[in-house]
Amino acid sequence: MVAIKNDSLTVEISEVGAELQSIKDSSGREWLWQGDPQFWTGRAPICFPICGGLKEDRFIYKGKSYTLSKHGFARKSIFEVVKINEDSAVFELKSNENTKEMYPFDFVFRAKYKLKDNSLEVTYSVKNTGEDIMFFSVGAHEAYATPEGIENYKVVFDLPETLRAYILDGNLLEHNYVTLLENKTEFPLLDRYFAVDALVFKHLNSHGVTLINKSGDRKINVKFDGFDYFLLWHKHGAPYICLEPWAGIQDPVDSDFILEHKEGINYAVPGETFKRTHLITFG
Repeated sequence: MVAIKNDSLTVEISEVGAELQSIKDSSGREWLWQGDPQFWTGRAPICFPICGGLKEDRFIYKGKSYTLSKHGFARKSIFEVVKINEDSAVFELKSNENTKEMYPFDFVFRAKYKLKDNSLEVTYSVKNTGEDIMFFSVGAHEAYATPEGIENYKVVFDLPETLRAYILDGNLLEHNYVTLLENKTEFPLLDRYFAVDALVFKHLNSHGVTLINKSGDRKINVKFDGFDYFLLWHKHGAPYICLEPWAGIQDPVDSDFILEHKEGINYAVPGETFKRTHLITFG
């Protein structure tokens, strides 16, 4: 476990998955979901090299089929801590024989955590160290504690939104959607919205949201410039909500399996580094 801190926040990160384990403010209040196994043991898994699920858990690249489970392998991989200061840490995962059985690319993937006052800046960088164009997705999956239950919270978007939640069929997306909000910024959270699974939103106007409870004493803002997709996820009855900016998306139900055709797929040419940053502010 690696710990970083400043006067406002203390953050703990596991070398398994470079996953956030705890975010406490100066009063000792915990902001991150603590992985109660009654509901879900995850806390903030990183999605790489895919976000969400693939049709039949597989993709095709250069005529060969590869098996890759939901959200990819980074969340279960051991990262190396390559840099650490009092208020920042960098974790690194390199391609190896095991990853290339699932995903045939050479890469260096880094997750950097940096504290700035009462904010945590999270940067994902993907460097293509191979000789071919590399195709990938990357996304965040932080779960925030909602001790009073999610129905005591709302999500406020930075700009007015007409929220269309694309319907999930298992791990895959249908092409139809349900409209949950019409040209408004405030979205009240209802447990019944998550009876199927996540709420998947494409191409929002906003690049930031704020989670606020009814009393106004618990507030989390997430800025996510450069992420084309945003998800809300919650396990029925559990006291947490995930705010998930993704640079990538689940396969559609009619996927042709070909990685290069995948919606939202990113790419990096040999030697190129792709970066995305989201900023989480507490209080």
